[in-house]
Amino acid sequence: MSSQDHKAAAPPRARVFVLTVSDTRTNATDTSGAAIIELLKAAGHHVTGTTIEKDEPVRVAELVRQQAVIGDVDAIITNGGTGLTSRDSTFEAIDALLTKRLPGFGELFRMLSYHDIGSAAMMSRACAGTIGRVVVISLPGSEKAVRLAMHKLVIPELAHLVQQATK
Repeated sequence: MSSQDHKAAAPPRARVFVLTVSDTRTNATDTSGAAIIELLKAAGHHVTGTTIEKDEPVRVAELVRQQAVIGDVDAIITNGGTGLTSRDSTFEAIDALLTKRLPGFGELFRMLSYHDIGSAAMMSRACAGTIGRVVVISLPGSEKAVRLAMHKLVIPELAHLVQQATK
């Protein structure tokens, strides 16, 4: 079956939970989370919930784990905490939960980012995979990076990812 056939068999919309990981953002200043929500809705997907959580790996992991087992989401998209600072721990929190990893997501994201920001793209630890049958995508906190990932990678493949993860 071709990727086009897979996409044609994919559900028309995904149910997505959006988590912003930040020590400083609020509902009023979370432009990256707002961009994810806007783009998901514009593509016909359903946002089941959103929250902002401090960059505390235990708490981030617990929130993601809870959403994955609740059963009313097909995907979880996080943003923030994927850099190299001492407070950036989203990668470790998410990576420890994944049952399957999609290394191509991070590779493609960094390749696309390289065209915009040059060699600094190597510092992104954006990643994706699954927890059981739930797709998890972890994006940087920059709104520009979020929009790049959503336009070029997430929106075009989200339904296909969900379709494959639930087989």
